[in-house]
Amino acid sequence: MVWKVYMHLVSMLTLGVVSMVCGFIFVSKMLSGVTSVIEWELMTLNSLTVIFVLIFDWISMLFLSFVTLISSSVLYYSGSYMIEDKNFDRFMYLVLAFVMSMAFMVLSPNLISILLGWDGLGLVSYALVIFYQNEKSANAGMLTVLSNRVGDVAILLGIGLMMNLGSWNFMIWGDYLGDEKWLFLKGLMVLAAMTKSAQIPFSAWLPAAMAAPTPVSALVHSSTLVTAGVYLMIRFSSALEASKIQSTLLIISCLTMFMAGLGANFEYDLKKIIALSTLSQLGVMLSILALGFPDLSFFHLLSHALFKALLFMCAGVVIHSVSGYQDIRFMGCLVKFMPMTVSYMVVSNMALCGFPFLAGFYSKDMILEVAFMSWINFIALGLYIFATGLTVSYTMRLVFYSLSGSYNLSSLSNVYDDKVMTNSMGVLGISAVVMGCMLSWMLFPEPYMICMSSMMKSVVLMVSGLGAVLGYLLNMMNSTNVLKSLSYYKYVVMFGSMWFMPFLSTKKISEVSLAKGMMSEKFMDKGWYEYFGGQGVYYIFSKMFVVLNTLQLNNVKVFMKMFIVSVAVVLLVYI
Repeated sequence: MVWKVYMHLVSMLTLGVVSMVCGFIFVSKMLSGVTSVIEWELMTLNSLTVIFVLIFDWISMLFLSFVTLISSSVLYYSGSYMIEDKNFDRFMYLVLAFVMSMAFMVLSPNLISILLGWDGLGLVSYALVIFYQNEKSANAGMLTVLSNRVGDVAILLGIGLMMNLGSWNFMIWGDYLGDEKWLFLKGLMVLAAMTKSAQIPFSAWLPAAMAAPTPVSALVHSSTLVTAGVYLMIRFSSALEASKIQSTLLIISCLTMFMAGLGANFEYDLKKIIALSTLSQLGVMLSILALGFPDLSFFHLLSHALFKALLFMCAGVVIHSVSGYQDIRFMGCLVKFMPMTVSYMVVSNMALCGFPFLAGFYSKDMILEVAFMSWINFIALGLYIFATGLTVSYTMRLVFYSLSGSYNLSSLSNVYDDKVMTNSMGVLGISAVVMGCMLSWMLFPEPYMICMSSMMKSVVLMVSGLGAVLGYLLNMMNSTNVLKSLSYYKYVVMFGSMWFMPFLSTKKISEVSLAKGMMSEKFMDKGWYEYFGGQGVYYIFSKMFVVLNTLQLNNVKVFMKMFIVSVAVVLLVYI
């Protein structure tokens, strides 16, 4: 019992110290411009050398510092959220294993060593998604792990292709890989990033993974696992410059951003709304990276990790207090009962919307201005503008239904601020306010030159204001008549179900693959492959072994017959 009570404290303190150490190393690397590399030669095969590589530069140290900071807060938060769970120790070990896998992935510039962390992330996330061991969790875990296996296969194929270079260190060969003859390899890396970051058509697994405990969502599905694909693309960005694959990645990420924002406006599950919000912000990161600004993508990755983890933790406190409800229609007026949690939730929501001088403002505002200045097509520009308005719209809708609307809770709900959970959110709450400006000072000591017309400059502000007003007023008017949307039922179902992506990712694929697989097994695996394969070879060898066995019995008659036959053959040949 003592171990169960204090394990979250020990984990929090350990990861907090690691975060501080990584922060100090980041400052020293940033000021000196020095990169440290540790190499361990595992084996040599002809001219190929398999090396386990760890790189310590300012990017990896800063990201690792943020990962461990968020992990320490989430582990301390889990001490109250998961304390009554029978498998509390197993949960803590799984989260620590996940943090270790993330560290391996962040510190690896080598495709072979990155696979250790990459596969570790997929395996541990599967174990965390199925943690509650019910049918919904099992289905969500299977969808998660199978979607991510596509990216794992892409990494393995990339390892095979890079054998031609004699090394798997993609940071060394970045400029050389910019040649168009390596387009297939770059396509594989983009595919791997799309599966991990849940871009279209692999978007269905991220909302489904919300079946995991809320602390898992706060850590895994907001700031670490889903950003692994973006981080890989940031490391691979030198090979993507001026490549045909960039325009494809831009369109896919912009569509994902728009689709997720639209779906969040029709969703009623609190955790799925935040998951779709994460999906939308992942589209923002990959789209600006596809435009050729990996530093801006990294900046938004870090600032988004802080306020989105905080938002998930606030959602966990709310769900914990309202007897396990996740439907926002069964909440309301929480500001009177949970002032501390609601304060943190408002701060994280405003940071998500890009409210001036919060963490999200510095990254989102710069990303949108740089995107408007870039040479992008009209479709991508329109998707950027619409996605910005939709972000503010679903945020204000969430605020209305859960925080400021009418009281819809059960009369037996004991709604209050949990002391341990609110204390664990303190560091992230402060970071969501001040860390944006600090990061902008550190990462961009020389400011970007933004040259735009006053109309384009005010587009973001106008769209955000319009989205906020529509998101709040439309839901306020529909709160008395929820079924009003049934007159547009087909459109609501399409937009609310992520353009039927969960249906296509599960039912249709399983039907087609299982039917084809059954035919293949019947006609090939148990048919021609058996006849010409294993069973056929077994039949031939069994007949040959009968002959050999007869010869090995030392039978005089056999030897006499063989002797007579051989003499006859010799006589025939010479006569």
